[in-house]
This record gives sequence, C-alpha cells and structure tokens, in this order.
Amino acid sequence: MRSNQKVYETPQFQVLSEDEQKRIYSAALKVLEHTGIRVQGEEALSLLKEAGARVDGDVASIPSYLVERSLKSAPKQVLIYTRDGKPAMRLGGSNSYFGTGSDCPYILDSFTGERRKSTKSDVEQGTVLCDALPNIDFLMSMGLISDKPPTVSDLHQFQAMAFNTKKPIVFTSLDSHGAKDIIKMAAVIAGGEDELSKRPFIMHYVEPTTPLEISKDAVDRLLLSADKGIPVVFTPGPMAGATSPVTLAGTLVTSLAESLSGIVLAQLRREGLPLIVGGALGIMDMRTAVTPYGGPEFLLLNSAMSELCKFIEMPMFGAAGCSDAKRMDGQAAIESALSVITQILSGANLIHDIGYLDLGLTASFDMMVMNDEIIAMAKRFMKGINTDDEHLALEVIDSVGPRGNYLSEKHTLRHFKTEHWEPKLMDRWSYPRWVEKGSKEFDMRVNEKVKSILVEHKPEPLEGKKQEEVLRIIRNRVD
Repeated sequence: MRSNQKVYETPQFQVLSEDEQKRIYSAALKVLEHTGIRVQGEEALSLLKEAGARVDGDVASIPSYLVERSLKSAPKQVLIYTRDGKPAMRLGGSNSYFGTGSDCPYILDSFTGERRKSTKSDVEQGTVLCDALPNIDFLMSMGLISDKPPTVSDLHQFQAMAFNTKKPIVFTSLDSHGAKDIIKMAAVIAGGEDELSKRPFIMHYVEPTTPLEISKDAVDRLLLSADKGIPVVFTPGPMAGATSPVTLAGTLVTSLAESLSGIVLAQLRREGLPLIVGGALGIMDMRTAVTPYGGPEFLLLNSAMSELCKFIEMPMFGAAGCSDAKRMDGQAAIESALSVITQILSGANLIHDIGYLDLGLTASFDMMVMNDEIIAMAKRFMKGINTDDEHLALEVIDSVGPRGNYLSEKHTLRHFKTEHWEPKLMDRWSYPRWVEKGSKEFDMRVNEKVKSILVEHKPEPLEGKKQEEVLRIIRNRVD
C-alpha cells in the first residue's frame, strides 16, 4: 500500500503563487472601490447604483461585496454546443480549447503569397479549414471583410462562418444593432431564441476600453447579450506602459479589475449569465510602439491571468498560436509553439488568435495548419507520464530481460499508439527517404495541406430553409 502519494496527472507550471494571486485580486478590488470604473450608459449606471455602487457622474465605485456576490452567481463552468445542439466545449477548470482570432484587415494568400485585404470568400475558406482541422475547437472570423458594405460586414462574417461549420463561434459585432441581427440569425439556426439560450453555439465578444472604462457600445452589447442569454467573452486588451501600468503586476491588476466590472454588470442584468473573462494582455514595445505577440511578457501575462481566473473560478479567454512575423517562418514557429504550450500549461480555457501574423493585422491559413500540429503535440505533452503498474512495465521488463527487445511484445502493441504521438506534418524520415519523397521543407508540406483541405473538405451544410432565413435578415438590414 502506498500512503501520502503525490501524483501529477499532467506537467506542472505556475507563474504566480497563491499569495501573489490573493494580492493581485485584493488590489483589483481596491481599484474598483476607490478609483472606480467609467461606465457609459444611464441604464448600466442605474443598475450599479441600485445594487450599492457609488456613482459620481459616469464613474462607478464598485464595493467588494458586490464583486463577491456577482462571482457567486456567475457560472464556474460554461457549456458551449455545436450548431446542431451537441455539447462541444466545457469551459472552466483546466479544460483548454483552441480557435482562431477575428477581424484581421489583411490575409496572406496561401495560393499567391500576396498580402491583401480580406474578403468574405477568405472568411468562408478559413471556416472550411477550421471545420477540417481536428485540433481547432472553435472559430472567429479571422478576416475583417472588405468587399461588403461596412454597415453589414459583421453580419456577412457571421453568415460565412455559420454556413461552413458546426463548430462553436465567437462573433464580433460593429455595434448593438449588428449584434441583435446576429443573435437573430443564430436563433434561426438553433430553432428559436429559447433553444439558443439553452444550447448556445455562439459567444459574443465584448471588450472594455483599457484603462478602466466600459464604452456605451460595449455596455449596450453586454446588456443585449444578457437579455438574450448569450454567453459573453468580456476581455480587456491592455498595453503595459501605454494603456496600463508598465509593470506586469500593475497590468494584471488593471485587467482583473476590468474583468470583474464586466462580471458585476452582467450578473446585475441577468443572474447566472455565462461569461468568459481574461483577455490578450500585452506590452507596448517602446522602440516600435506596437504590442508584440511574441515577447516573453505576453506569455507571462496571459499565463498569470489564467491563474487569476482560476482563483476567482471563472473561465479564461486566452491567446496563442500567433506571431509578429510577417510570414510563416522560423520566428512564427517559435512564437506560436511557446504561446501554445504556456497557455495549455496554464489551463487557459478558450484560447484564440490561432493563425495571426504581423501583430494581429494579417491572417494566415498556413499558420492555422501549422498550429494544428503544434496543438496536437502540446496535447500529448499535457497527458504526462502514467506511473501505474501497467505503465511501469515491470513484468515485461523481467520477461524480455537483458539484451532483448520489445518490438514483438503484446505490451508494446497495447500502448504504442497512446504513448507515442505521431506527427502529421513534422518530418521524421531518413535523409534518403526525405529526398525520395520530394525534399519538401515544412512550409511546403503545410501549404500543400491547406490547399488539399480547401479542395477536398466539404462541411456539412446548414438546412436550406434556415439558410434562406439568415440571408433574408441580412437583406432586410441592407434595405
């Protein structure tokens, strides 16, 4: 009998100690109560004031008891479904899911190599890729489409996604009017507003304005989602040294305070509304005045934010699989791999931005496919090492003995597929065999896979009548 045994089911990783997490949380509560947060919109200010917040103009000072009460009513786990109502993701704890980002103005064309403006066709093709890639669990639009009227581009982005995959969707909207129409479209697909609320396949991306402000547009979209029962991704995007303190701890305090303010407002409007908080936390590079995805601070901040979300028991919206590189090169591979492994180690739940290049300005299908392989590797890494009797293998070790081999053993047959990860794109052939197969470098193999998926993969179509109704909503908005 083994007593007091400690077993690590997965590899361990931690940025903040429990005491440091408590310290940052306490500091965030002080910011909300003493500094306050600017909230634009009388309706939201009235909700806060009636609940006990002190309101001075448009600045609300939120007491800690109101934060604690809101955290109790906010779901600790958020279940997200597929387009056809089947469970797809349980957000919370250390469950990690990966998906793309949204609204890149440019795309790096996988067929021509040209960097050009994104179109609706790009969003459609990107969705087809996401539908086919086994390690992409959800999606955002990737492209900010340029070939549709700006006033309805968000509706077209959602339609392009919803028609080409059953996987869950995080959608962005230009304003509350666009959000209302997108939710109406999603309700058509789900079979009604009640069904959509019960089995949501969509999440609404709403972003506060750092530092310490929720704009009128963000307030309106947050309250609309609450009224409709749509899960909200409420995610700050600070730049340490510009829109948040230059110190990483100060940026964490600011971001956590903003996330908590969104939780409070959402729970006051609709108790039990599912939220995912966290965000993509970065720094401002003082030399170039940009927010880099590839720096170690990005990895530290987002891993620490994941730990803070676990501390307050809220699902975390993370970021990984992105790079500041302009093409899918060595820099892109390094930055993508580091961000994927640190985010999955930290237990972030809804991890977006897979496929971003160029500081988040350019989408890349090749990056998506490369990261699908990286995520597969990271998932195997997270399985860790099983040390039960079967995996310690004492019987087979004794049976084979010195100078034997294990190739013909039943133990090997039972376990090799689950113990050993098999790559789809990484090369492990001998040099002569690699030459025989065409001497193709990694980027060539990735690009070939992109093109083959776009030619061969056919997503399950949405029912015809639902397609017609969704398109009618878009046409009515145009009119």
